[in-house]
Amino acid sequence: MGYNKLLSKLAENILEILDDDEYYNITIEVGDDPNVRIFRAHMVILKYRSPYLRKILSTNKKIDGTLTSIKLPNILPETFQIVLRYIYGGEISLEEYDISDIIKILIAIKELGLEELIPCIETFLIKNKKNCMVQNFDLIYRISFENNSFQELQKYCIELISKEPNKIFNSPKFSSIPENLLITLIQNENIRVNEVQVWEHVIKWGLAQNPELSSDPKSCSKEDFNTLKNTLQHCIPFIRFRNLTSKEFSSKVLPYKKVLPKELYKKLLDYFLGNDSNQIISKNIDSKIITSQHAELISRWVDRLEITNKIPPLYNFELLFRGSRDGFTPSKFHEICDNKSRTITIFKVSGSSEILGGYNPIKWTSGGFSSTKNSFIFSFKNGYDTENCIISRVKNGVKAIYNSPCFLPSFGNDDLSSNGSVICCKRSKKSSYEKPIRETSNEDEIEEFEVFRIF
Repeated sequence: MGYNKLLSKLAENILEILDDDEYYNITIEVGDDPNVRIFRAHMVILKYRSPYLRKILSTNKKIDGTLTSIKLPNILPETFQIVLRYIYGGEISLEEYDISDIIKILIAIKELGLEELIPCIETFLIKNKKNCMVQNFDLIYRISFENNSFQELQKYCIELISKEPNKIFNSPKFSSIPENLLITLIQNENIRVNEVQVWEHVIKWGLAQNPELSSDPKSCSKEDFNTLKNTLQHCIPFIRFRNLTSKEFSSKVLPYKKVLPKELYKKLLDYFLGNDSNQIISKNIDSKIITSQHAELISRWVDRLEITNKIPPLYNFELLFRGSRDGFTPSKFHEICDNKSRTITIFKVSGSSEILGGYNPIKWTSGGFSSTKNSFIFSFKNGYDTENCIISRVKNGVKAIYNSPCFLPSFGNDDLSSNGSVICCKRSKKSSYEKPIRETSNEDEIEEFEVFRIF
């Protein structure tokens, strides 16, 4: 008898133990009301097959000989039955299950600590369920990024967004994708979709989130447009409107003009009607935090231009430093950015859409205060809304910039500072600058941090 046949026989015998009601010594209550089922099992097998169950059993010992019982409310009974047979028999057949069932199995084995099975299921999904993966991309994306153990599924999602975004846009479940996924799609500079189609998909998604709204803009009231505007406020800054033709802008965007921020709408009218259009230079910004609209506003601040002034060419924003890429340590920041002048610092506050930042026209160093009369700090309370912002110019030029080997870019005497050792954005207060840029003095964690050189 061959080795594989011996193993197969062993698995068969152990599964017979699972099916035998005579010698079990533990019951497992699986599921939540009203879908609950009791399974009978054997502690010695569970203990050595599942790290999660071993931990539960080690704290749930019975010393009086009575039956041990545990509960698993987060797993469906039908899913646990499949996983339990794998625990005993060492095999699992996925061909007969649809993708939603396989995802439930994947989540269950993650919870039970059966890590060796995760890459096998990921590979099966990617190789054998491609069409279903696309049709259920919203589910795959959400699950893969909620669970950092699903690395192969994360890679699959990133590649599909980069190479085949149309498959997601045209998916029957496109309207149910989460907002952050939609933003990731429309941010993609390599997306092989016409910008007018991107705009149409964004409108389609926004209407789907508000099924009470009419799909005909002529039938929408002011309140309807406000509802749609609020729904799309985080998406619109990433639409490259200037890639549209005048005809596309007139026929596809103008009917929804009331969902656009007023300032953006005015700029687009100027652009497409020809007023100052030769002066507008749209440039992509290599940023995970700000858009070209932010860059244009910051460019105005650098040149001390008012909103009523003609639109200037945007500065080039050259990315020098990114926290998620280079690390959030002050030493790394100073290694890369010291002796660099004319820099824009951007902080994204964790758990919110708030953006904080500052402009330093002089060189960063690693010691003490530096003097300048041209620096400023700023904030966007809702980072996607460039109208809701605060700019505060330096008033005490002697202490405009604070350089320290223990700090990330810092401005003034705690007007805006960041202690890299604790990765937090420290309080912002009125000290060296004209006014505070935040309503709170709380210290907040940094989600992302970038430094650009402008020229």
